Amino acid sequence: MNRRDVAHIPKSMLFQWHVTDRCNLRCSHCYQDTPATPDPSWEELMPILEQFRSFIISCRNSDAGQSFRAHVTVTGGEPFLREDFPLLLERLSGERQLFSFAILTNGTLLTPAAVRLLRRLRPSFVQVSIDGTRETHDRIRGEMSHDRAVAGVKLLVGAGIPAYLSFTAQRSNYRDFPAVARLGRRLGAARVWSDRMVPCGREHLAEEALMTPDETREFIGLMERERQRGWFRRSPVVLHRSLQFTATGMSPYRCSAGDTLVTVLPNGDVCPCRRMPVVAGNLHRQPLEYLYRNSELFRGLRDRSRLSTGCESCFYARSCGGGARCIARAVHGDPYRADPGCWLAADAVTSIPT
Repeated sequence: MNRRDVAHIPKSMLFQWHVTDRCNLRCSHCYQDTPATPDPSWEELMPILEQFRSFIISCRNSDAGQSFRAHVTVTGGEPFLREDFPLLLERLSGERQLFSFAILTNGTLLTPAAVRLLRRLRPSFVQVSIDGTRETHDRIRGEMSHDRAVAGVKLLVGAGIPAYLSFTAQRSNYRDFPAVARLGRRLGAARVWSDRMVPCGREHLAEEALMTPDETREFIGLMERERQRGWFRRSPVVLHRSLQFTATGMSPYRCSAGDTLVTVLPNGDVCPCRRMPVVAGNLHRQPLEYLYRNSELFRGLRDRSRLSTGCESCFYARSCGGGARCIARAVHGDPYRADPGCWLAADAVTSIPT
């Protein structure tokens, strides 16, 4: 490993902060397959916020970090279940000189009162999960959850808050993406985008829910067609995730986990990404900056000289970095294997299992 990586200064940083494991839904594809742990107390949250601040200030004070940008995305579980969540949002809004902030939610708890607070605090965006038509979404997330999430999006848009729709693609729902794109255009969403399901949680869904390379390629084609279909109406569809560049012809997207993305779980554990739940350390025992700079896991993920196994002969091997490392890790136990959904990989199996 290159020793100089210890002094690595990213150009930007996204901290994804999970402030609770609790959720009011029980989604079939959820990555959390164990009972929710108790929420961290306010007194446990504040030192973590201070570590974000310290890391950001350190990066900005470095010679290479004068233009450093930082963002905190707060989520759960379902973050609106915390009674002190409004107070936490007040604190995040008060740090605007250091970082922007946003919220990831299932949307079902977005009341008029909550949205009035958000309008005052001005998050960069609020992301709401929509996983298909009403029937498909409710099958995945629970009865009436679609209508409640859509009602939440309407409140956000009505208040002038940028609303993102997030679609989690899996075998049973990926052909519903056009319906979600149309919904986004109709509601006035600022963005509609998608990640693929990662089989790292409940019931180890790799066999029944993970898309094959052929299905993945079909899905990305559906996304691109929806992006182009709404072009003259400023389509909100955005293709900026692993492998999606193959349809747009844009620059390859490279997984940012461990580089410009760090995830902090409710108990203070630090991971590259929530969908790659490999713990590098805990913020109640070690500083964030130390873990970021010294963790072998993080340094390995940042190493651009390392090619993923199965990608060696691919033209995009270095720029793409192997696709979705979280899916590779979930399927193979190794984040440095080719994305199991990639049809360009040397060991791609493109047929659909029966």
